[in-house]
Amino acid sequence: MLLKLETKNRPYIIAIAGPSGSGKTSVARGIAAALPSTIFSLDSYYFDLAHLSLEDRARANFDHPDSLDSDLLSQHLHQLAEGEEIIRPIYDFALHTRSKQTERVRSAEYLIVEGLFTLYWSSIRPIYGTKVFVEAIHDLCLPRRQARDVTERGRTPESVQKQYAETVRPMADQFVNPTKQFADIILDGSQPLDKSVDIILKHIRAHRPQ
Repeated sequence: MLLKLETKNRPYIIAIAGPSGSGKTSVARGIAAALPSTIFSLDSYYFDLAHLSLEDRARANFDHPDSLDSDLLSQHLHQLAEGEEIIRPIYDFALHTRSKQTERVRSAEYLIVEGLFTLYWSSIRPIYGTKVFVEAIHDLCLPRRQARDVTERGRTPESVQKQYAETVRPMADQFVNPTKQFADIILDGSQPLDKSVDIILKHIRAHRPQ
C-alpha cells in the first residue's frame, strides 16, 4: 500500500548515500516500490569530458566530488524541492560525455536522491527530509561494482579492479564514508533489502509533514 503525502506540489526528499557497490540503488528502488516516487541519480551530473582523448577520459577520477557539476546539481535539486520541473543532462558512461539529449524531470510526491555524494554538499543537505547512508565493506562493494560495470558499462573485470584500487577505494574512504555523520539512518549494506526499506519507511512516517 502506498503512503500518501499532501503537499503544495513540494516533494518529501529522501537522500541515499554510500560507497560504490553498497546497495544504494537497490534501496532506492525498494523505497520507490512503496512510495509514489521519482528516483534522482547524481550520476547524470558528471562533467562532460568530450574535450579529452578517450584514454584521458578513462583515466579521470570519477570518484572525487569535483568530478560532478555540483552547482547545476544544487540548482536542479532546489528547483525540484519547490515543485518545479527541470531539464536534466544525460551522461554516457561508455564515452564519458554528456549526451546531446536531455530529459525533463518533475518530482512525484517523494523524491529519492541517490549517489556517492548525496550527503556531501552543505548547500543541498537542508532540503532532505530523511538522510540515509548505506554502509558496506570494500570486500562486499568490489564484486558488486565489478558485476555492474562489466554488465552495464562494457568494462573488463581487470579494468574495474584497477580503478577500484586506484581511485574508488581511496576516494570512498576520504570523501564518501565521512558523510555518514550527516545521516539520520545508517544501514548495513549486507542486510536484507526489505529490512532496510522498513527502517526508512518508519523514519519517513515519523518525520514527514502531516
